[in-house]
Amino acid sequence: MRIIAGEFRHRRLLANPGLTTRPITDRVKEMLFERIQHLLVDRRIADVFAGTGSLGLEALSRGAQSVVFLESDRKAFELLKQNVAALAVDDRALCWRTDALRSSYRPKGVEEFLPFDVVFFDPPYRMATDLGSDSPIDRALVRLARDTVTADSALLFFRVPTETAVECPPCWQHDATLAISSMEIHVFRKTPTTLAESFAVPG
Repeated sequence: MRIIAGEFRHRRLLANPGLTTRPITDRVKEMLFERIQHLLVDRRIADVFAGTGSLGLEALSRGAQSVVFLESDRKAFELLKQNVAALAVDDRALCWRTDALRSSYRPKGVEEFLPFDVVFFDPPYRMATDLGSDSPIDRALVRLARDTVTADSALLFFRVPTETAVECPPCWQHDATLAISSMEIHVFRKTPTTLAESFAVPG
């Protein structure tokens, strides 16, 4: 696994062996970032279900202002911290070990990292089928839409297997679908504040 382009081009990244974090392949990552690079420059990024940081670090390499990485798996989190240290981006990156389905998405003491302009949301594939009926993943997406967490018109990139139906809570509006290899990346845009607030969930 490596950085494809930008400031850290060709730098190798540590990856978590096995299927726990399902890292994105270099080929798929290259195809994705060729399409979205212009959306990342000087933006504040959240890499949710970050694994060892492949997406967020690619965004930093291509000009993102900062990234908050959220990961709960112990081994993946340790490798994530090593990747961040190896690239010497500690001033632009925050590694946060937290359960993404329960997180507030507001790390303390780092106001300069918020609100997020772009969110990479890359949960285990089985979670994509849990959307709807006020599931934990629905509630997580609603918390992400809070104005204290994401900026107006923030973008959400949600990766799922091909032909998986994805319907986010109404606080996120579907913009596009990028079909890449055996997966789809659904692009959602945050709805206007008044609409997003109407679907707020306490806690």
